[in-house]
Formats: sequence, C-alpha cells, structure tokens
Amino acid sequence: MDTAETRQFYEARGIGARVGFGIRPTILVVDLVVGFTDPASPLGSSLDAEVEATRRLIDAGRRAGAPIHYTTISFADGHGDGGPFLRKMTSLRLLVEGSPLVALDRRLERRASDALWVKKGASAFFGTALAAALTAAGVDTVIVAGCTTSGCVRASVVDACQHGFRTIVVREAVGDRADGPHEASLFDMDAKYADVVSLEETVGWLAAVAAPSDAQRSGRTSA
Repeated sequence: MDTAETRQFYEARGIGARVGFGIRPTILVVDLVVGFTDPASPLGSSLDAEVEATRRLIDAGRRAGAPIHYTTISFADGHGDGGPFLRKMTSLRLLVEGSPLVALDRRLERRASDALWVKKGASAFFGTALAAALTAAGVDTVIVAGCTTSGCVRASVVDACQHGFRTIVVREAVGDRADGPHEASLFDMDAKYADVVSLEETVGWLAAVAAPSDAQRSGRTSA
C-alpha cells in the first residue's frame, strides 16, 4: 500500500483519530545537542532547519507561559551505564559526560529556568522524573521537537502518550539522519500516539493560549 491507501485502511479501522491540543502545554526538545546537530559528528546530520523551527517553537512557548524542557544523552567514562543501547549504536559512546558533544546546541539559547534532563536511553521519560514534573505542573499537552525522529523522538512520544499526555509532534521541528525512517516514523506516530502538526498551526495555537481572554482583560473570572 502507498501512504494514502494505508491512511484510508487505518481510518476504516479506527486508527489515526486526533487527540488535539489541551489547555496546559509544555515544549519538550529532545536531544538537539552538538553531537546530533553538527554534521561533522559521526552521530550528526544537517539539522539547521529543524533547529530554527524549534527556536521559533520555543519562543512561542515562552510567550504562552509554557515550561520548556530539554533532554541530552550522556554516559559515564567507561560506558558502564550504557547497556545494550551502546552495543546497538556504538557511535553513542562518543557522548561522554562533560564532552562538548552532549551540550545543547547554542542556537536554542536555553535559559537557567528551563529544565534539562540527562538520559541514558531513547525516551525522555525513561529513568528521569520528567513525567512527575509535568504532572506536578498541571501539563496536559506535550509539544515535541528534536531528533532523531525514528529514535529518541519516537520513544519519547510513545511514552508521553502512555503517561496520559496529549502529544503533538511539530513536523518541521523534528529531524533524522535519513528520510525513510523519518517519514515512516512521522506516519506511525500520527496514526497511533500523537498528532503530527505543522509549525504554523502549533505557533498559532500557542499564540491563542498566550492571548488574554475577554474575561481576563476585564478582570472577570468564570465560575
């Protein structure tokens, strides 16, 4: 089947419904670190457009009052904390704690108030307190950017869904090393775990969240 046929096949079987945006968003930026955004790195690829889109998303999120969460992935010298992940992807051994490769891309301009989660596996939720932090903040919508689409982004999206969050993947703000896994993962996530949404739609929704309501302008609150 081609993509259109598969989508029709899924829709006829109740696969691929929309979850939509909620009311309390957060921005989750997965692994946009130097090791992945620098094409000179063995792990890297050209992600300039995705970094730029993510920066637009972050700026829109800040205006909406959405907390910003970043992840990086790093391992102890000696890689005793890596496990099978490092045996499958041996180049991840370059991501040693303290290495420049595990630092966030500077173009993102992380602020001190933004959370940074250090992980050892693919998902932003695995082995971290991210889910608890989002729940404590009353977040209901996780808007995802980062890399790679078929790896850490997808794993994080699946877990966000499983933790009960509405999950939005911003198409222009996620990237991969190869188009095939990227497009296949976007299709699969959109069918099963998240809504894959354009940057413009997401920024527009965040602008609406940021805009004060008529009641807020007049000082009234609803019962």
